[in-house]
Amino acid sequence: MAKLFLVSFLGLLIAASGVAGNVVYDNFNILEELDDMDLAEEDTDFFELPSWTSQHGGKVLVNVDSFDAAGDGVSDDTEAFRKAWDTACSTKKSVLLIPPGRRYLVNATKFKGPCADKLVVQIDGTIVAPDEPKNWDPDLPRLWLDFSKLQGVSFQGNGVIDGSGSKWWAASCKKNKSNPCRGAPTVRIFLHDYKTRASDKLHTALTIDSSSSIKVNGLTIQNSQQMNFVISKSDSVRVYDVKVSCPGDSPNTDGIHITKSTNVVLQDCKIGTGIVTKVVLDTAFLKETTNGVRIKTWQGGSGYVRGVRFENVRMEDVSNPIIIDQFYCDSPKSCQNQTSAVEISQIMYRNITGTTKSKEAIKFACSDTVPCNNIVLSNVNLERKDGTVEAYCNSAQGFGYGIVHPSADCLSSQNKSIIPTNQKDDGELAEPTGDRIIHTEL
Repeated sequence: MAKLFLVSFLGLLIAASGVAGNVVYDNFNILEELDDMDLAEEDTDFFELPSWTSQHGGKVLVNVDSFDAAGDGVSDDTEAFRKAWDTACSTKKSVLLIPPGRRYLVNATKFKGPCADKLVVQIDGTIVAPDEPKNWDPDLPRLWLDFSKLQGVSFQGNGVIDGSGSKWWAASCKKNKSNPCRGAPTVRIFLHDYKTRASDKLHTALTIDSSSSIKVNGLTIQNSQQMNFVISKSDSVRVYDVKVSCPGDSPNTDGIHITKSTNVVLQDCKIGTGIVTKVVLDTAFLKETTNGVRIKTWQGGSGYVRGVRFENVRMEDVSNPIIIDQFYCDSPKSCQNQTSAVEISQIMYRNITGTTKSKEAIKFACSDTVPCNNIVLSNVNLERKDGTVEAYCNSAQGFGYGIVHPSADCLSSQNKSIIPTNQKDDGELAEPTGDRIIHTEL
């Protein structure tokens, strides 16, 4: 696809997904489709330390220390990690161990598959990035730890992936407008065998790209130079009990980005800081984040975002609790309007409650030429300290049922009779006008 689509999750506490209720939608069975959108679960086996170190565990241990890694946080252990990866990747039932109690300084590196069966990456120590941007590998300016073309690999442990991003943040044009805007690295995991163009590269600490059947469990990702964790072009990814954190004033350090991927589950995660289908976010807590549940696309894109469900989310002082932004522009200059756009449809918001810092608690800024459609809101209640909240819609179609506050009457519906009369409607809503669309990063 010509452009990427991103779903940003910032400040999340995510638990198990579930299914509830059926409501008939006369023209299309969108509610049934969204309710039935459960992702196929696979058996999840995460190894405890004794199981793969024991003589009968059937695992082959590959310790980075055996490849002359210093683990002192000062010496460059990049080459040791590359050699250990090559050995583990080519060995069946191997466990690549980053042992506890040690800090490993690793520069930008691509860890490529395919690998032998049942590889486990056991991260119990700390992996740190160079803290000086000038020391970054010039051949890999936009990535840090990049895993690609993998199948059936588990990343697990109690360890930390630390992007050492403070000097990158200080040099950002978002922190200081006089600085030039430039890319920064990202942790990336790519899941599928796609060729990735330079323009598709996000600036991430951990990236999983061009892969499938990936499990990530128990890790902490923090202080990324920009985006913390990217899952791109992948299928069947399970992320459990992962913690993502950055300071509140760190620019563009998004928690988890999912792009051009399917069958992705985030469960019991804490996050403080494309073609996409069938994404479920269930049971989240967001505190003092800029954006809550957000879908953003660039103008001029193509493809679609379809079948996304956000439910059981509690928010505290979130600036933009519910937002779709099809005019995303991550540039110091205004972006020109374009007629082509990613098609966004079948988006459900259910059981979303809490407080907003801004007047517009709900914002659907959709393309005039490719409107958002089949947006469903159910039991949404967002308040503001002064009591004034509203919804804004541009080229958005859908409906609400149950309590919806602020009222989303600005959504146009193909079937007005389905909108119930028991919605809570406090305050008048501003009429949607073109000048309300902001073509800038939020």
